[in-house]
Amino acid sequence: MSFKSLKVSIESHIAHVVLNRPNELNSMNTDFWTELPRAIAEIDQQANARVIVLSSTGKHFSAGMDLAVFTSPNSIPMSGDPARMAENLRRAVLQLQQAFNILEEVRIPVLAAIQGGCIGGAVDMISACDSRYCTEDTFFTIKETQLGMTADLGTMQRLPHLIPQGIMRELAYTGRNFVAQEAKEIGLVNKVYPTHEAMLDGVMEIARQIAKQSPVAVAGCKEMINYSRDHSVADSLKYMATWQSGMFRPQDMMKCFAAKAQKTEPVFDPLLPIKSLFS
Repeated sequence: MSFKSLKVSIESHIAHVVLNRPNELNSMNTDFWTELPRAIAEIDQQANARVIVLSSTGKHFSAGMDLAVFTSPNSIPMSGDPARMAENLRRAVLQLQQAFNILEEVRIPVLAAIQGGCIGGAVDMISACDSRYCTEDTFFTIKETQLGMTADLGTMQRLPHLIPQGIMRELAYTGRNFVAQEAKEIGLVNKVYPTHEAMLDGVMEIARQIAKQSPVAVAGCKEMINYSRDHSVADSLKYMATWQSGMFRPQDMMKCFAAKAQKTEPVFDPLLPIKSLFS
C-alpha cells in the first residue's frame, strides 16, 4: 500500500499505520482523509493482520484538521442557497466522520500510540480506537471549542464513554489542554511511557499479545464491547447469546487446550479476507 500522508507495514500479524507528515505536525490534510480509511479498510479486508497500531512521527502526534481541507478546490462551499449549502455540509461531515468510524468497524483492535500534541481532530480519531497509550510529554485538547465550533467527528459521542461525564464536559466546554498524567488518571490512556521509543516498544508488545490470541475470539470481544456501549445490558446479553450460537466453534479452543498440554503456543488460522460480491 502506497500513501502520501501515511506509512503502512504489516509484520507478524501486526499492522503499523504511521502518520507521516512530521514537518506539518501531522495535520490532517486532504490526502489523510482519503488514505486513512482506505488503509484501515484494506488491512481488514486482506486479513493478514490481527491488530493495528496507529502511531505518528515527529514532535506531535497530530495538530488536527489541516486548513487546506477548507481551501482546496473540492472544499465545502460557504455561499449560495442556505438549504443546499447546509445539506452539502451535512454530507461532508458524515464523510469525515466515516474516516474515524472505520477504526471501530474493522474486525481487529486498533491501539493508538500518542506523543506530543493530540489536538482537535486527533482527539476525535483516538477516541475511536480500542486503547490509547502516550508519552510523558503528550497533551490533549478539544481545540474546536476555542475556535468557535463544536467538535463534530466523534469526540462528543465517544469520549463520554471513556472518561467521567463531569470531566468530559469541562474539557469540552473549556477546550483547555490536559496532559498525560491527567489523561491516565481519568482513564483516557492505559499507560504513560517516558519516551516515544519506549512507548512503541510497549505498545508493540501489547499488540504481539493480542496477535497470539484466536482472531475469532478477539473479533468477538470487539463486536460485543462496541455493541454493549450502545445498548442495554439485557439487549447486549441477548446479542451475545445469538453471536455465540452462530460464531462459536470448538476448533480454536481445542488448539488452546492442546498447546497448553504441550507447553507450546497455539497457532490459529486467520480470519477470511473480505471480498466484494461484485468484483
